[in-house]
Amino acid sequence: MRYGFVIDQRVCIGCHACTVACKEENRVPLGVFRTWVKYVEKGTFPTTRRYFSVLRCNHCDAAPCVTICPTVALYRRPDGIVDFDGARCIGCKSCMQACPYDALYIDPDTNTAAKCHYCAHRVEVGLEPACVIVCPEQAIIAGDLDDPSSRIARLVATEQVQVRKAEQGTRPKVFYLGADASALTPQLQQPARTYMWAERPSAEVDLVDLVARAHASDGRGDTGLARPVYDAPHAPHPWGWRVSTYLWTKSIAAGALLLAALGAVVGVPPGRLFGVTAPIVTLVFLAVTTGLLVFDLKRPDRFHYILFRPNRTSWLVWGAWILLAYGLGAGGHGALLRWLILPTIALACGAAGYSAWLFGQAEGRDFWQSPLLLPQLLIASLVAGAAALLIAGFLGDVAVETLWGLGLVMTGALVLHGVTLLAELGGSHSNADTARAARLITRGPWRRQFWLVTVIAGTVAPIVMIWLSPSAAVLGALLALLGLWVYEDTWIKAGQALPLS
Repeated sequence: MRYGFVIDQRVCIGCHACTVACKEENRVPLGVFRTWVKYVEKGTFPTTRRYFSVLRCNHCDAAPCVTICPTVALYRRPDGIVDFDGARCIGCKSCMQACPYDALYIDPDTNTAAKCHYCAHRVEVGLEPACVIVCPEQAIIAGDLDDPSSRIARLVATEQVQVRKAEQGTRPKVFYLGADASALTPQLQQPARTYMWAERPSAEVDLVDLVARAHASDGRGDTGLARPVYDAPHAPHPWGWRVSTYLWTKSIAAGALLLAALGAVVGVPPGRLFGVTAPIVTLVFLAVTTGLLVFDLKRPDRFHYILFRPNRTSWLVWGAWILLAYGLGAGGHGALLRWLILPTIALACGAAGYSAWLFGQAEGRDFWQSPLLLPQLLIASLVAGAAALLIAGFLGDVAVETLWGLGLVMTGALVLHGVTLLAELGGSHSNADTARAARLITRGPWRRQFWLVTVIAGTVAPIVMIWLSPSAAVLGALLALLGLWVYEDTWIKAGQALPLS
């Protein structure tokens, strides 16, 4: 049994009855939607035409929101419905990043995620979803796709239906009949600052301007694109500065102890810098990292669910376990240095690199699916760790030879970091959205931050300054840390800049 929908856009009149019925049946608060109707227009007056698209959760057979949810708040039922349990949700917003269809939102009343759940409470007693029974044109057909005698199965088998973003491999179960491709594909729609009967929220307008610049950088303009004239509001950037800062603090925490352990492998005496200061730096920045993660949750009071109600497919869970183990290892590093060298290296690399798999599970954001993300994170941890220890060593009056060695490590890591950044942003990309997001950084509104702060001030200047004097090297370390943070923040923003629906 696999429940799904067919939306017959040939007869849909855009009346919003499905939206209203859904909100009433499920007590959906104002400002958020489980199902909504989008309008687009094509053509030039007087030969114009309006197209509708009814959008909602696709109840995917391979639902990425289920995989990434750290507490099994989202789960796929035996009947194929992707349901959610608000009592388990911690409000991490990772499901919003994983969904390619923009189907999830944060309920403003409960601060937990929510979405269309196929009116499961009605289905369980033999009733159809509320949107189905209220549609005046019977444009919404629900039923079992595995039952060949059902109307929905016959339609899917005999009619030319389409799904949204089939290339994502999620196997969605909302099929569209007679829909115009431009109504279902954001890339075929020109950016719109206003709608027919509504003003867009200012945060959305800012993103619209970004997307307009991305289209302009394609060199094609908006010729031939559909014009969105009505849509529901959407969260413009679920992850903000706390997530980008978490990546930065985690790099420092991972890199400081990683360098101390690597130094022990090659025979560098631990001394006070590597034996005492490095573990302290690691513990401090791990604490800051944990604080950023907790306070970015909409339900921080439920953070412990990650440890006690875990979903073992989620890299949020694996990341929490890795950071916990790494913190325990850092606490005993000075006293048990010889025995903890190899585990420390493994855990430090895990702490620095697990985010590559976490962002890989955020399948809705194509820009974050780069194969270069893991080496970037590992190299960034070397840059951040060397820079932090260089500053700490200078303040602690460490020998110049040690500072010189840290400077060389930082220089080499900066060179590698710059090469990987330029390769990712300037190389070939998997699709148009990824290329546009990269151009937003290199040629768009964030180009000054990237070229002036990340590349020149954060990469080139520190490489030069390390050769001048210890005090100049310390200034270079500060600039390197600044460049890293600016890039992490820009990277997080760029990944969320392009619309999903």
